[in-house]
Amino acid sequence: MSNFDSDALVFLGATGDLAYKQIFPALQGLIRDEGFNLPIIGVAKSGWTLDQLKARAKDSLEKHGGLDQQAFEKLVGLLRYVDGDYNDPETFVQVGRELGQAQRPLYYLAIPPSLFAPVAENLAKLCCPGNARVVVEKPFGRDLKSAQKLGRTLHQYFPEENIFRIDHYLGKEPVQNILYMRFANPNFEPIFNRDHVRSIQITMAEDFGVQDRGKFYDEVGALLDVVQNHMLQVVANLTIDPPTGEDHDAVRDRKAELMRAVRPLTPDSVVRGQYQGYRSVAGVAPGSNVETFVAVRLEIDSWRWAGVPIYIRAGKMLSVTCTEATVEFKRPPRETFGELAPGSSAHMRFRLSPDLVIALGVRVKIPGERMVGHDVELELHRQAAHDLPPYQRLLGDASRGNTELFSRQDLAEAQWRVVEPILGNVTPLYSYQPGTWGPEESAQLMGRDGHWIDPVVQSLNQ
Repeated sequence: MSNFDSDALVFLGATGDLAYKQIFPALQGLIRDEGFNLPIIGVAKSGWTLDQLKARAKDSLEKHGGLDQQAFEKLVGLLRYVDGDYNDPETFVQVGRELGQAQRPLYYLAIPPSLFAPVAENLAKLCCPGNARVVVEKPFGRDLKSAQKLGRTLHQYFPEENIFRIDHYLGKEPVQNILYMRFANPNFEPIFNRDHVRSIQITMAEDFGVQDRGKFYDEVGALLDVVQNHMLQVVANLTIDPPTGEDHDAVRDRKAELMRAVRPLTPDSVVRGQYQGYRSVAGVAPGSNVETFVAVRLEIDSWRWAGVPIYIRAGKMLSVTCTEATVEFKRPPRETFGELAPGSSAHMRFRLSPDLVIALGVRVKIPGERMVGHDVELELHRQAAHDLPPYQRLLGDASRGNTELFSRQDLAEAQWRVVEPILGNVTPLYSYQPGTWGPEESAQLMGRDGHWIDPVVQSLNQ
């Protein structure tokens, strides 16, 4: 018997890039690993046939994760296709026919947000049983006002518990592991607070540019592409209070509570940069002021975190491709052994990509008579090759009705409140050389708090 509560999957945008790179590989994985056997109905306006969609699925799997012949044959056996305009009610009448007797369909809107409203309305009127679920992709609006409007639109047709807002970062194994490490180990959680933590730094670096995504990227920039969503979710995992209760909303309650306590950003807490050569990328406006690098300084107005600065930087064309978070602890109140420069050993480091690394910085004695030491890291390193892909995890959870790893309306709005004051190019844009760590001005955010902790390059190749 299937362990999936939904009884059909409809994904709109079946011929698009997201389906090609993520959804087809996720579906094959669910079929292979978890016995997924629901009817799969692709919908798009491409003038395609079902055979063309099956060929697209095969090409997708060959290029993204590998083709499993047995699972692929099951996939194409479950696959159906409706070709039609999203604004044409007849398209959804056809979807209803393909659904047949299904009573708990899962609708995946892999389409531009501008289409959410007409699609949700047509689904509700023409082929949507009352207990259907809907999955929507970020961005959840372009600012607070549009996020609230999107929420109202979706709530007209779906209750909040049936809305699954995907931020694929929440499905990543290393991101989930932050929460697990904090709350499963009695030696860590008691020191994650203002009494013991000096600062927190998060770096999301990519050593490549916007490539063929120039037009898309020029409409969002680094702040909206990764900081407003992915990086704030990492902040939440590092700083929330322990969740209480065992229901799916326990963690989301804590995250919403935490995000409401984050002080909205101001122009003096942000540095934006743009790599040299960005404006010559196809699709980018010649005089674009869109940032490809952003660094911010956050503060959380809560008892636990008052006074602890949180630094985030994210950018393209930086020195390496790596994402990691470092929790820097305070030094002992007195240096017992009289060392004037005791180094930077007191920290806990979480590498989130390309591999999972958890490291503790400690200071150990150098052999000999003198009581002097040096800094070392105790490191757990694991390859990410066998981690469950984020979209497979999230699509499976949505099919089961498990909401824990999905954003909620109040959390989405709270994240927008954090960045709302700095939207619209309200801060200067600094140029930086590709292959560096962004504009030098980002160091000014630190003030007396030290310097940016660059990911250790040699660890990337261990």
